[in-house]
Amino acid sequence: MSIQPKLLEDMKLAMKSGDKIRLETIRGLRSQLKNTEIDKGETLSLEDEIQVLMSAAKRRKESIEQFKAGQRFDRAEEEEQELNIIQEYLPQQMTEEEIVSLVNTVITDVSATSLADIGKVMGKLMPQVKGRADGKIVQKIVQQKLATL
Repeated sequence: MSIQPKLLEDMKLAMKSGDKIRLETIRGLRSQLKNTEIDKGETLSLEDEIQVLMSAAKRRKESIEQFKAGQRFDRAEEEEQELNIIQEYLPQQMTEEEIVSLVNTVITDVSATSLADIGKVMGKLMPQVKGRADGKIVQKIVQQKLATL
């Protein structure tokens, strides 16, 4: 099931309701999806669409941090609103407890014994959490777990 028809429908609703931030965010997402589709030369799969949305969400998170560091709280709030809109179209994110549980399972599966095994653990773990967890959070948890072995 593609995300693009849902974006189109929500864009129409945002136009009718006059929700400018939602409208501009959805237009931007549709544009990014279309550009990626053109670059790829074929219709995007659901996984490709999710990857584009995750990239957009990551950019918003980085912008929020930079605006807060620069004391631009008004812009940070706007970016947070956009991030919330983008997250509506992403799969349900995993909780930290779910990530920890999965990390423990993968560490056992690959017989990791030290921090040097982080590549093996991350290599097996990331495909399982793709689209459902932030890579930075996953990496931090893996490092913490491997450091205690």
